[in-house]
Amino acid sequence: MKRIKFTSCMAANVDELCRLITAYAGEQAQLSTEFVGDISWQARERQLDQGEIQVGWICGLPYVWKADRHPPIVELLVAPVMQDEQHQQQPVYFSHVIVHRDSPFQQFEDLRGATWAYNESRSHSGFYLTRYKLAKMGELSGYFGAVVESGSHQASLQLLIDGKVDATAIDNTVLNTEIQQHPEISLQIRLIDTWGPSPVPPWVVSTQLSKPLKQAIQKAFLQMHTTPQGRAILHQGAIAKFVEVRDRDYDSIRQMAQQAEFVELV
Repeated sequence: MKRIKFTSCMAANVDELCRLITAYAGEQAQLSTEFVGDISWQARERQLDQGEIQVGWICGLPYVWKADRHPPIVELLVAPVMQDEQHQQQPVYFSHVIVHRDSPFQQFEDLRGATWAYNESRSHSGFYLTRYKLAKMGELSGYFGAVVESGSHQASLQLLIDGKVDATAIDNTVLNTEIQQHPEISLQIRLIDTWGPSPVPPWVVSTQLSKPLKQAIQKAFLQMHTTPQGRAILHQGAIAKFVEVRDRDYDSIRQMAQQAEFVELV
């Protein structure tokens, strides 16, 4: 049987977790699996789009764009429910607006004219949600003094710590993982706002994958929290379990993206 390829287009700090999940799912579903992690996330996404990679963890915004194509190129597999109490046992996440610990800014509304960093232009938590927030404020252009596209949430965080930007919005699960791996970060930053909840980034499968294979992989994910080995892997990613989600669960991302399209950051 052909090897099933998995990948992640999420932050690099979850690649090792995804390798473990890939191996576990293959073992449970009795499939040959491989995690693709030796290329850029952009290349990973292209291969997922082309069906060369069959299973991927992606942001909710690219998911809706891919699902809304005619015909769709991906389908939902599962979504993670994070352990943190803030998530209330639901497949959601948040965007944390952070500044340097010594910054004078106390809330997002203080940031007019500031230098803002975002990860990349296809991100819900880092880019579109910022524009949606500004749309709700009636600020359609020129709010920030300068804007930097950093390339990743971790890069935005480093720019902030280094004093090169004033503020940024980061996926809270990425930030939590960074703080877990580098506790000193918590002493260097300060939270001034939280946006959300938003539908959490889902795991998806290529529409080129057969239904029986999709079902076998989905079953392995959904039952992962019921086995000692599965729970141990999930714990490494602060994940409680995986659950089924429906396309309409991501309608709020569609709606926010539509409003965000009218906003320019500078």
